[in-house]
Amino acid sequence: MPRSTQIRAKSVTAVTRRTVLKAGGTLLLSVFAPLPSHAAQILAVRVWPADDYTRVTLENDANLKANHFLVKDPDRLVVDIEGLELNPTLKELVAKIQSNDPYIKQVRVGQNRPNVVRLVFDLKEQVDPQVFTLAPVGEYKHRLIFDLYPVNAPDPIAALIRKGEWQDNPEQPAPLAAAVPEVRPAPEPIAPAQKPAAQELQLAKSESKDDKPLAITRMITIALDPGHGGEDPGAIGRSGSREKDVVLAIAKRLKKKIEEHPNMRVMLTRDADYFVPLHVRVNKARKVQADLFVSIHADAFVETTARGSSVFVLSEKGASSTAARWLANKENAADLIGGVNIKTHDRQLASVLLDLSTTAQINDSLKLGKAVLAELGGINRLHKGAVEQAGFAVLKAPDIPSILVETAFISNPEEEAKLTDDAYQDQMAHAVLKGIRKYFAKNPPLAKSKMT
Repeated sequence: MPRSTQIRAKSVTAVTRRTVLKAGGTLLLSVFAPLPSHAAQILAVRVWPADDYTRVTLENDANLKANHFLVKDPDRLVVDIEGLELNPTLKELVAKIQSNDPYIKQVRVGQNRPNVVRLVFDLKEQVDPQVFTLAPVGEYKHRLIFDLYPVNAPDPIAALIRKGEWQDNPEQPAPLAAAVPEVRPAPEPIAPAQKPAAQELQLAKSESKDDKPLAITRMITIALDPGHGGEDPGAIGRSGSREKDVVLAIAKRLKKKIEEHPNMRVMLTRDADYFVPLHVRVNKARKVQADLFVSIHADAFVETTARGSSVFVLSEKGASSTAARWLANKENAADLIGGVNIKTHDRQLASVLLDLSTTAQINDSLKLGKAVLAELGGINRLHKGAVEQAGFAVLKAPDIPSILVETAFISNPEEEAKLTDDAYQDQMAHAVLKGIRKYFAKNPPLAKSKMT
């Protein structure tokens, strides 16, 4: 073979080898290279309007990244969500904005550019938005949260004044309770299978001739705290009853009964279906200089046979029982389910509240708890015959006697039926009120000093 032919043959062979190697390399890259990621899917949209703030929740199957900015004249909040394609579920957000929403006029949703969805919230007033994500927890997948707080937040005392519920010096102080019997200490714990309130009820019925009506020279403020709300439904009964709905209904009934007394007023930590973080509930009570804090719940347990009402107060030295510790841990997890923006959580405040939870506050809480527990025993079996203690975060106001009332076990079908019955809710509210009145009959409120 001529030399020139041999050179051409080698050249062709080298080109062919390079082509094959290149093709093989491309094949390998195509095998090992990551596939392009698919756009996240919006699974649900929810809106929780309230006077405190409006929350918008986008639940999705992946963690989303969002950028937001405010626009003036007119006021708007613009949110760009990356890694997202517009789908029918997200479009449902438009219809979920109601005309009575205090902060959002309407929302517009559109595909701003490939893989980026833009939300434009037309606002009714200036807001301070908090945009954050929540990791999956409980029944929820990833959540992208928009909390729209008013720039000019309403003052809680001013709100009570507008409602006619705030009087610093009533002209004619009314007696808080007429011939209220002395409240004896609660008996030692007895087996839940018995009617543990019988002895206490007998004591409560015995009246002393020396008891006199207690005149109150200033208004008494009571903070009622319906547990859970919004993103956090609380415990759910077998028939689908939600704790957040039941306890709000009982709290509203109790509020109405308390306000029938001219020298008593009420602040609800929430008056509708929205979420309030645990430390905010405490702060709300302190801002209105509450004399008492009563958190209302409906218990749940893994065993549907568990039943009965309970009262809990704070403990500095650990829980009074394993069940109390379990319940406190469950209730303290509400912030994870309801969704708190960790970046704005005042951790320093939380530690201060813990440090300032004094023995005096706990002792007063125990007195209140025993008075309320004795009354609860008159309408329902008691789960325990004495007030229990545990580290409930919502009871850590340093200067306010605080109790947590578990009205009944919503996980028990029989008690779930009671909790959703109007008559029973009214009985429960009346029992708590009687306990509060008897507490004040023995522990008159002192003159208030301005709180810092």
